[in-house]
Amino acid sequence: MTTVPTVSTRTVIVTLGLVALAAGYGQFGATSALGDVAHAFGTVTNQSTFTARAGLSGSTLAIGLGILRAASLAALPIAALADRVGRRRVLYVCGVVGLCVTASASLSPGFWWFVALFALARPALTAASALATVVTAELTTARTRVTALTFVAAGAGVGAGLSAIVHGIVRGPNGFRVLFATALVPLALVVVLVPRLKETLVVHHEAHPPRLGAIPPEIRGRLAIVMGASAAVGAVSGPANGFAFVYAENVLKITPAFVSAVVACSAFTGLAGLLVGRRLADRLGRRGAYAIGALASAATGMIAYAGGRPEFVVGYMVGVFAGGLFAPAAAALVTESFPKAIRASASGWVIVAAVLGAVAGLAVFGPVADATGSTAWASAAAFLPGLPVLYFLRRLPETMGVTLS
Repeated sequence: MTTVPTVSTRTVIVTLGLVALAAGYGQFGATSALGDVAHAFGTVTNQSTFTARAGLSGSTLAIGLGILRAASLAALPIAALADRVGRRRVLYVCGVVGLCVTASASLSPGFWWFVALFALARPALTAASALATVVTAELTTARTRVTALTFVAAGAGVGAGLSAIVHGIVRGPNGFRVLFATALVPLALVVVLVPRLKETLVVHHEAHPPRLGAIPPEIRGRLAIVMGASAAVGAVSGPANGFAFVYAENVLKITPAFVSAVVACSAFTGLAGLLVGRRLADRLGRRGAYAIGALASAATGMIAYAGGRPEFVVGYMVGVFAGGLFAPAAAALVTESFPKAIRASASGWVIVAAVLGAVAGLAVFGPVADATGSTAWASAAAFLPGLPVLYFLRRLPETMGVTLS
C-alpha cells in the first residue's frame, strides 16, 4: 500500500525536480571543469597533439573519467536499499553525502585526488538521480507520468547546465575549486526539501528479506534487454559528455565564456527535446522514442567531434536536444517495466549497464584519439558498435498507459 501524500502532486514533482537539479549539478562539475583540471595538473605546450593541447593525454583523461563512471557501480546496492528501508531515507542520505564529498574535491592537491573524491561522490549522486525518477513515477498516474518525468529530467539538465555556466563565470587558476565548493548551495535544497516528501514504499519487516538487488528469474530477460540498451547509450554518453569541455576549451581553443554561452543556449534546445520526447513517448510509445533518442544522441555526438568549432557547437546543441528527446522515454521504460518491490533494484542494475557501457566507450575513445589524432575516428569507434543492441527493444512489452503496481 502506498502512502498518500498530504501535499499536491504538483508540489511533489517540483520538489523532486529541484532534487534532480542538485544531483545533476554535483555530478556534472567534474565534466565541466575537466579542461581546467587538466591544465592545472598537466603540462600544456604549443605542439599540435591532443596531449599537448589538453595538458594530459587522452588515455589519462579516459582512465580518470572511466574511474568516475565505474564508481557509479556502487549505486546498485545503494539504490537497492530503497527497496528495503524506503525511498525517502536513502534519497536524503545520498544527496547529502554526494554533495558534501563533491564540495571537498575543491581541496584536491592533484589530478588523481580529484578523481578519487569525485569517485566517492558519484555513487551517491547517481543513486539519488535514479531514486528521484522512481519516486516521481510512483507518485503519478499513467496519464501524467511522462510529463512529470520530463520535468524531473529537465531539473537534472538544468543542474548540469548551471554547473557549466558557473564554470564559465568563475575563471582563474583556482576557478574549478570554487565551482566544486558551490556544491554546498544545492546541498541546502536536499536538506530542506527531501524530508518533506512522503514515503512511497511501505516497508515490510520480514524475517528473511530478499537478497540485496535480487531480481526474480521471470523478469531477468526483460531486465537484460533494458540493460543492453542502457549500455549502448552509455557508450555514447560517456565519451560524448566526458570529453566535451576539455575538447572544446583545450583542443579547439574555444573560450570558456563562449562555451558557457553555448551551454546556456542549449537549454532551449534541451527543453525542445524534452517536449518532443514527451510527446513521442506518449504517442509512439516508450520503446520507439527510446530508440530514436539513442540514435540521435550517437549521430549528434559524432558531429560534435568531427574536428571543427562549428561542428562542435552544432553537435553539442543538437545533442542536448537529442538527450532531451531520449530522457522521458528512458525514465518511463525503466520505471514502468518492473514491479514496485524491485523497482529501485532494477534501476540500480540499469545504472550498472550504463556505467559499463560508458567505461567501454571511454576505453576506446581516449586511446583511439591518441593513436590517430582524430576525435572523429575515436567517436565512430566508441559510439557505433553498441547501437545494434537497440533492435532488441522491440521484444519488450510496450508500457505506455500502464498502471504501476
